[in-house]
Amino acid sequence: MSITDLGEWTQDEIKKYMAGPENSMEKWGDEPAWGEPLIGFSSGADPLYEFYKKDIGDFYILPQEFMRYKYGREYDPAQLTVISWILPQTEATKQDHRKETHFPSERWARSRIFGEQVNVKLREHVVEILEENGYDAVGPMISPIWEVARSKKYGFASTWSERHAAYAAGLGTFGLSDALITPKGKAMRTGSVIVDAVIPPTPRPYKHHNEYCLFLMDGTCGKCIERCPIGAITEQGHNKLLCQKYVNMTRQYVPLHYGFDGYGCGFCQTDVPCESGIPKK
Repeated sequence: MSITDLGEWTQDEIKKYMAGPENSMEKWGDEPAWGEPLIGFSSGADPLYEFYKKDIGDFYILPQEFMRYKYGREYDPAQLTVISWILPQTEATKQDHRKETHFPSERWARSRIFGEQVNVKLREHVVEILEENGYDAVGPMISPIWEVARSKKYGFASTWSERHAAYAAGLGTFGLSDALITPKGKAMRTGSVIVDAVIPPTPRPYKHHNEYCLFLMDGTCGKCIERCPIGAITEQGHNKLLCQKYVNMTRQYVPLHYGFDGYGCGFCQTDVPCESGIPKK
């Protein structure tokens, strides 16, 4: 299998999996949790990964370190590829959530719990099919060495960031709320798998890490500030502690109203110009 074929084959396999029965809200006739995915690639040797480790914290784990932990040998980062994907929220979920102002809609909460379970299974599936075809592969978020951490500079953090991997893969830039604004919008979740193979990186069509955020680039918009039910987003940015306080509160609301153990927020991702795509100036 040639390098070019591996990239196309991987994209086809991810899309095929997400078009199947595993992509389910587990309600409403197995309604899909996510729309069609968007996929990109970055090199394990992309300077951004070393920058992340320096900027976020020494606890940040590099692609070759995840591979070394799993397989017990050294890897050349230039021979590794990080496969990233965007799972966009469905129109039904976004429509429901736009109407809410204080607590998450049931569809949104289900996408956070059952939809993320789909994302986990997708990571496992991609690793499995790559290994079946002779490639070493690992999903950072399903690795035993992934864990929550605390950054001196940014507060809540972890040993791997799916959003930062997606940024490296040309899939989007960051907004005022810290969410990633993608061509499919910022109402989404993201995932990644590292493979011991060289796939041509996806071009990054942006020059600035906030390029798609209207507020940060030219001072307009700010709609996500209005949407936040607890005031965790201001002109100064995203207050992670206040945000977490709200999310914890929804852990009581969701079981009481929707009958499953869950939580959710996402108000800054819906009813905003960047909900479903890159906003126009």
